Amino acid sequence: MIEGIVIEGLIYGIMVWGVFITFRVLNFADMTVDGSFPLGAAILAVMVIKGAHPLAAIALAFTGGAAAGLLTSLIHTRLKIPDLLSGILTMTMLYSVNLRIMSNRANLSLLRVPTLFTQISEWAGGFMPPQGAIVIFCAVMILLFKLMLDLFFHTDFGLSLGALGSNPQLIISQGMNPDMLKMSGICLANGLAAAAGSFAAMYQGFADVNLGSGMIVSGLASLMIGEFLIRSNKIASLTLRVILGSILYRGLMYFARNYGYHLHMTANDLKLITGILIILCIIISKTGFRNKPRTKRNKETHQGGAGTS
Repeated sequence: MIEGIVIEGLIYGIMVWGVFITFRVLNFADMTVDGSFPLGAAILAVMVIKGAHPLAAIALAFTGGAAAGLLTSLIHTRLKIPDLLSGILTMTMLYSVNLRIMSNRANLSLLRVPTLFTQISEWAGGFMPPQGAIVIFCAVMILLFKLMLDLFFHTDFGLSLGALGSNPQLIISQGMNPDMLKMSGICLANGLAAAAGSFAAMYQGFADVNLGSGMIVSGLASLMIGEFLIRSNKIASLTLRVILGSILYRGLMYFARNYGYHLHMTANDLKLITGILIILCIIISKTGFRNKPRTKRNKETHQGGAGTS
C-alpha cells in the first residue's frame, strides 16, 4: 500500500512539476497537460512494443510533449488566442493524435513487454521485494530530475523565466523576448508531463487515450497541497514541496477509494473530492495571505511603539 502510494506520487510528481512551471512560474493557465500526459504514454507504448529501449522511448515521449507545448505557445503568441483556450485547443487535437499514434486503438497493453519496471522487478526479485526496488528507482530518478530543475532555475535563463510570470515588463526592459521565454517554459512543462505519462504507462502496464482525463485538476490539487507543507521561496524548497504534495494527494485518493464507503462514497466521487480539495486550498490560502500582512503590520506597530517610548 505505502509503496504504491509513494511510487505513484513520485511518478505523477514529474507532471506536477510541469503544472508548477506553467501555473506558478509563468502564470499561464495551460490545459495542454491533459493531452500531453497520455501523449507520452502512447509514444512509449508504441516504441517499446516495437522493440525500442525504454530510455529512448522516454526521451522521445519528452520530445513529443515539448512539441505539444510548442503548439500551444504558438497558438497563444502568434494567433493571440488566450492561454486557457490555446491549451484546450491543443488538448482537444491531441486526443486524435494519440489515437493515431496507437493505430486507432484506445488502449495498448504492456503486460508482456519488457519495460524499466519489469526489468527492475526481475533484477531485484532475488534479494528484495520488487515494489521496494521500484520505490528506490523512482526516488533516485526524482532526485536527478530535481537536481536538474534546481540547476536550471539557478541559471540566467531560468531566473529570467521565473521573472517573466511576475514582471513581464522587466524582461522586456532587459532586451529579452518574453514570447520566446514563455514558449521555452511551456515546452519544458509539457515535456515533463509527457515523461510522467511514459513512466505511468510502464508502471500501470498499459497506455490509454483517456489517461490524461482530469490530470490538470489533480496536478493543481497536488501543487496546492504542497504549498501548505513548506512555506519558502527558495527553488529547492519549491520543487521539493511539489513532490511531497503529489505523494500526499495520492495518499488521500487511496484512502478515499478504500475507506470512503464509511461516508457512502465510491470511486466515482474521486473527482468530486479533488475539486473540493482545490476549493478548500484556495479558501485557506486566501485567508492566510489576507491575515499575514495584518499580523506583520501589528507586530511592526508594536515594535515601533516600544522603541518610541
